[in-house]
Amino acid sequence: MFYHISLEHEILLHPQYFGPQLLEKVKTKLYTEVEGTCTGKYGFVIAVTTIDSIGAGLILPGQGYVVYPVKYKAIVFRPFKGEVLDAVVRQVNKVGMFAEIGPLSCFISHHSIPAEMEFCPNVNPQCYKTKDEDVVIHAEGEIRLKIVGTRVDATGIFAIGTLMDDYLGLISN
Repeated sequence: MFYHISLEHEILLHPQYFGPQLLEKVKTKLYTEVEGTCTGKYGFVIAVTTIDSIGAGLILPGQGYVVYPVKYKAIVFRPFKGEVLDAVVRQVNKVGMFAEIGPLSCFISHHSIPAEMEFCPNVNPQCYKTKDEDVVIHAEGEIRLKIVGTRVDATGIFAIGTLMDDYLGLISN
């Protein structure tokens, strides 16, 4: 799910950036340091939308660096258990498949794929398909899945998904 929330971040600047372009450098560094990162509490920071305030800089004793507290608003993506999302399949193998939902990596075990779908290792690309080949899920295919669990790591969020529910499965090839 996407949210628009207020966040805070501290920007550390070297004295060489002091001058007329100081605030522009703080803004640029904020975008660089924050966009595309992930925190366990808020999720993936997709984009900084507005910068609300840039506080007064605090000089770090003995270093000369200055820390600027910045308050901003950003769009974040935070997945939740039970959420239904569209994904792109990235890898298919005998134990299941891996899909990406934007920056989120999701694993779907072969136990969470409908029983009428079987793994076909002898075709290129490898896929899961029904006996009548009406539904074929392979790499780069679009699927709809349900998140059954998430794990928060220091570097990201990972999910476990399922296709075993109504209206889940292949969207397009």
